[in-house]
Amino acid sequence: MINLQKSLSTLGISASLLFLLTVQPRFAAQDDSSRLHVNVVLVQLNVAVTDHKGHYISGLKPDDFVVTEDKIPEKIATFEEGAARGNAADTVPAHAGESAANAVAAANPPEGGFTNGKISPVSGADIFILFDTSNYMYRGFVYAQDAISDFVRSMDDADKIAFYSYSRDLSRATQLTPDRFKVVNGVRSTVAGDDAALYNSLLLTVKDAATLTGKKAIVVFSNGPDNASSVPPEDVAELAQSTGTIIYIVSTRLAQEEPVSTAAFERMSKATGGKAYFAGNWRKEKQAFASIREDLGHLYSISYYPQPNPNRGWRAISVRLANKDLQKYHIRTRDGYSVLQTRSFTNESLLTPGPELAPRQ
Repeated sequence: MINLQKSLSTLGISASLLFLLTVQPRFAAQDDSSRLHVNVVLVQLNVAVTDHKGHYISGLKPDDFVVTEDKIPEKIATFEEGAARGNAADTVPAHAGESAANAVAAANPPEGGFTNGKISPVSGADIFILFDTSNYMYRGFVYAQDAISDFVRSMDDADKIAFYSYSRDLSRATQLTPDRFKVVNGVRSTVAGDDAALYNSLLLTVKDAATLTGKKAIVVFSNGPDNASSVPPEDVAELAQSTGTIIYIVSTRLAQEEPVSTAAFERMSKATGGKAYFAGNWRKEKQAFASIREDLGHLYSISYYPQPNPNRGWRAISVRLANKDLQKYHIRTRDGYSVLQTRSFTNESLLTPGPELAPRQ
């Protein structure tokens, strides 16, 4: 019987939700009764690059990025540039002096992903919408439903969307689907009531997203503080970081009205490479959702196989632009992840602190 943890230690491979480990015994030969097969899943980064005015920078190439983990240089394995869905005026070419032919090539990249330094449009993203249906939502419930429904309809057909709602408990109203009509029906079927357990529900949603590959994001619509959760926001942020899940939060409360919740929302979203919005009226709510749609459409997706690293705790990730002329631009992405111990657990067990969340070192 193979001792998995001992074998992994010998191999120098960290066990993590990011590293999918499978043991597959084989009995084909008498002298080799079992083998350990380790499939290392790529570490996925979603990177936004903007100028000082907040305009997205397009046309960057793999060689323009330098990625390190614990200061160890990493080699980019896959690279994709987001298929921008928004106004072209909000997108600035990275190399303004390129020829017209190069500009056309950049606007129409070949299919097939990262090949010989070229890029292809992102095929889509898995998006989980988490809607606050607690008793905080009574006053603006219908307006919130309208804003979420419009957001769902506006997403590109290539994207899959799940719709969850929460009060004291999480309700998975609509599982991931490309069917916008089904998702909107889920939104319209929600009713308000009971206390708000945002962090419990968000942690369970992150767990649902953890098994997915590629670009994945959770969009939270909240109208108040959390008054019923058993886990802190720090645990949510750490699990989201370690699974490459972006968190966006749209709060209907103005930032100054709930300073504790505001700080928690900003920390969680920033840690995962997302954003927090504080929208005091329905117009600003729609603007927030439009901003999230634009952001998802402009993210660069970068992945890499981590180099050997003895660190089994918190691993710091750094992404910067290699070209000196490009270093004036701002980069937003997650800043690291915790190496997680692999063990089987149910959704409910995530609500009990355990060894799966490794402490920072």
